[in-house]
Formats: sequence, structure tokens, C-alpha cells
Amino acid sequence: MNQLNLPLLMAAPGADPAAGGSIVPTLVTFGLVFVIFYFLIIRPQNRKQKETKEMLKALKKGDKVVSIGGIHGSIASIKENEVVLKIDSSTKMTMSRSAISSVVEQSRPAKKAEPVEEADDSEDDTEADDE
Repeated sequence: MNQLNLPLLMAAPGADPAAGGSIVPTLVTFGLVFVIFYFLIIRPQNRKQKETKEMLKALKKGDKVVSIGGIHGSIASIKENEVVLKIDSSTKMTMSRSAISSVVEQSRPAKKAEPVEEADDSEDDTEADDE
């Protein structure tokens, strides 16, 4: 057998080796696979990272949090990259800020006491007495 015809014999059945194959269907397929990966994997992961970063920036003293290891506590103090958690009345732990998994309850800022207006019920009493 002639060795020059060997590549022709190795071609796929039904394929014309003399005709140039188009690369467009292959590129379209790879493009569709990339779009599917982007919307199903990459985009949700980026959104979750952004939410976690915002949550870690918003931490403040008094927030009740859960660490990655499952330790529940409230924030006693915050430094740039460290958080001191108050676990018990006498137990405090220092951990990395990135070790906070979620905020269970945010501390509420102290509100100034607003004067309570007393309702004027004197008119209602007089109407009840008249009947």
C-alpha cells in the first residue's frame, strides 16, 4: 500500500478529505459552552463573593455571628483583619475577619429616647359619662 494514501484512509467515513472543513460550528459550540458555564457557575460565584465581602465590611461591635467552624458569639471588638468574639461571659476568642461565615443578628444602634405623647382621653371619658 502506498504510504501517501494513509492519511486519506484515516479520514472519517463520509468526510471528503479534499474539501476544507469549516471551523465555525466548532467555535459556536465552544462559545455556547462558555456562555452556559458563565451563567451557571462563574456569575453566581462572583455574586456570592461580593455579598460576603460586603457582609465582612459591615461587621460592627455587638453583631451576633457564626464562624466557619460553627462557633456562635457576639463581636466584642474589631480590628482591621481580626475580630474578637465574646463566646461566653468570660470567654473571648480572636479570629480572622474572613473566618466569619454569617451574621445571625445585627446590633441595633442606640436610639435616643423619643418623648412619648400621651393621648388625650378626657374627651372620650366625658362622652361615655353622658350616655
